[in-house]
Amino acid sequence: NHLSFFSGFGPFRQYRFNSSWEAVKELSKRGLGENINLQIMQLPVVYQKAKEQVCKIWTTLQPLFTVHVGLASSATALIILEQCGKNKGYQERDACGFHPEGACCVLDGPEKIESTINMKTLWKNISVEGIDIILSRDAGRYICDYTYYTSLYYGNGRAAFIHVPPLSESVTAEFLGKALQTIILAMLEQAGEQRE
Repeated sequence: NHLSFFSGFGPFRQYRFNSSWEAVKELSKRGLGENINLQIMQLPVVYQKAKEQVCKIWTTLQPLFTVHVGLASSATALIILEQCGKNKGYQERDACGFHPEGACCVLDGPEKIESTINMKTLWKNISVEGIDIILSRDAGRYICDYTYYTSLYYGNGRAAFIHVPPLSESVTAEFLGKALQTIILAMLEQAGEQRE
């Protein structure tokens, strides 16, 4: 029984309900089949706290895989698959008004870390009705990117990041939960093939 871990983010700026967390809660209701034990956590939009939580996930729970979901406020109706996390350039302040020391995640960490999941292959093989899915190599240098890099660093690349759009009439939490389920099942299948 494999443990996989999922995180969404809490409220920030004008978003009282962060679609990423709503989607992750919905996913956890749906589940990922019998052999995946799915655990979820809401991360705060605060660099240091998010980092501490992510470190804790990897050191104490040691999941097979971790998927982080974030809200892309610029995305209208797009789901974005993020291939890598970047170490430097974190100038934007978080919900507490801070940004990381040296504007980076891990002081002597590599410039960027790629996920072991090949997002391009994934992207070619999946479709979700009613929404476009795109690829990205830049998660935006804010809490999302920071969390992703941290998770890739501590999880040896066994992490993925998915950006979801804000909730709207057409993009409901149910819809996003179902979309995540489709995407993550394909991810886990790819991860399983890699191990064999």
